[in-house]
Amino acid sequence: MRWFQGSIPDAISYAKQRTFIFVVVIAGDDEQSAQLMSTWEDQRVSEAAESCCVAIKVDASSDTCVQFSQIYPVVCIPSSFFIGDSGVPLEVVAGCVSPDELVKRISRVSQVIKLLIVSLLMLCFWCPQKICGAVFELSPLSSSSQKRTSSNIQPLFVCLFVFVRLNKVLEEKREQRKKGEEKNEVRKEIERRKMGKNVQDFKRKQEEENNKRILEERNREKAEEKAARERVRQQIAMDRADRAARYAKTLEEENAAKQARLLAMQADLEAKKEAGLRQRSAVARIQFRLPDGSSFTHQFSSQTRLQEAWDFAAEQVGNRYGHFSLATMFPRREFTSEDLSRTMLELELNPSASIVVLPLGRPPNTVFQSSGPILWTVLGSLLYPLIAVWRFLSSFFVTPASSASVSTNPSQHFSSHTNAPSDQTKRETPSKRSLETQPRDFKKDGKICRLRTQDDSEDDNNTWNGNSTQQM
Repeated sequence: MRWFQGSIPDAISYAKQRTFIFVVVIAGDDEQSAQLMSTWEDQRVSEAAESCCVAIKVDASSDTCVQFSQIYPVVCIPSSFFIGDSGVPLEVVAGCVSPDELVKRISRVSQVIKLLIVSLLMLCFWCPQKICGAVFELSPLSSSSQKRTSSNIQPLFVCLFVFVRLNKVLEEKREQRKKGEEKNEVRKEIERRKMGKNVQDFKRKQEEENNKRILEERNREKAEEKAARERVRQQIAMDRADRAARYAKTLEEENAAKQARLLAMQADLEAKKEAGLRQRSAVARIQFRLPDGSSFTHQFSSQTRLQEAWDFAAEQVGNRYGHFSLATMFPRREFTSEDLSRTMLELELNPSASIVVLPLGRPPNTVFQSSGPILWTVLGSLLYPLIAVWRFLSSFFVTPASSASVSTNPSQHFSSHTNAPSDQTKRETPSKRSLETQPRDFKKDGKICRLRTQDDSEDDNNTWNGNSTQQM
C-alpha cells in the first residue's frame, strides 16, 4: 500500500487536484488495528486504491486523530473513512474487514463518485430550473407520456436527486456544524467566564484563607512568644529568688561559720592566753639588784613566800652587806617582816619583778647612792627623745664648739650624781670626747673625709657628678 507521507491538508489538496477519494485510516496498537493494516497492505486492495484513492494513516493516540474526530466522529478504532471532494463521508468502514470486502467497498465508492461527476456534467448543459420543473410536473401527464418521459429522464432524475440530496445534506451539515460551533463558542465563553469567575472566587477565597491563616499563625506566634517571655521572666525571677535565697543562706552559713571560727579562735586565744597567764602566773622571775650595780636573777613559783627569796638573796650575797632588806622601785615599796610570810602572787611579783637589796645600818643617803644609777638610767631613757630633739634644734643656732661643750654637760651632770657608772658609759665617753675634740681640718662627706686648707677656693669645694658636670 502506498500511503501519503504529507499532512492531511496536503492530502486533501492532492485528492482534489486528481479528483480522487480521500481515505483516512485510523489505527491503534491493538490486534484489530494490526489486522486492518494488513488488509490495506494486501495487493488487490493496493491496486484498487491506487487508481482512485489518496490514503493517509493516522495514529489513534495522536493530536491529528483528535482534530479529525472533532469534524468526523470516530465511533470505533480501527476505522476507515472515505471522504468525497465536497468533504462528505461517502463510506465509513468500522473495524476490521477482509480484503475482498474492502475491495468491494472501494469499488462502490468509486462508482458513486463517477455518477456524481456525470450528473454534474449533465447539469452544465441543462438549466436547473427546467430540470426541476420537469421533475415535479411528471404527475399531471398521461400514463403513456409518463412512461415515455420516465424512460428518457430516469437517469437524469437519479442524478439530480442524488445531487440535491447531497447538497441538502451538506447544507444541513454545514448549518448544524455552524450552529454547533456557535453553541460551542457560546458554551465555551460561558464556561470560560464561569471558570474565570470561579478561579477568581477561588483565588480570592484562597487568599482570604491564606491571610486569615497567616494572621492566626502570627497571633498564635505572638501569644506563644508572649507566653515564652512570661515563662522566661518568671523563670528569671525564680532563679533570682533562688540565687538570693541560696546567697542569703550561703552568706548566713558563711557568717555562722566565720562567727564560729571567730568564737573558736577567741576561745583558743583566750585558752592560750589563760594558759600563758596561768603559766606566767605560776612562775615569778625575780631580778635582784645589788648596791654596787650588779644583779642576778632567779625564778620562783608564784606560791613561793618572799622568805624563800630573801633566803636566796642572803645565800648569794653572803655577809657582804650584812643585814639587808628588800624593796621595789616601781612602785616604791620596802618589804617588812610581815611581807616575808606572803606569797609572790599576793605581793604581785609575778610574772617578773625587780627587787633592790638595801643594806641595813647605813645612812639614808646610801640607799640613794646605791639606787642612783638605776634611777638615772630610767630617767635618761625616758628623757632621751627630748634631749635628742633639743640637740637637733640647737645645732642650727650654736657653733660646733658650743654644741660640744653643751653635749658634755649632761654627762658631767650624770657623773656627778652617780658613783659607779656602767661599762657602756665608760666606753662611750672617750669616743664622744675624741669626736668633739678632733680638729675640723677635714671635710666629711658620708664616710669619706677629705683634708682641707685655708687656700681652698669655691671651685675646690664644688662636687662633680658622673657625667663631668659641676654642681655648686
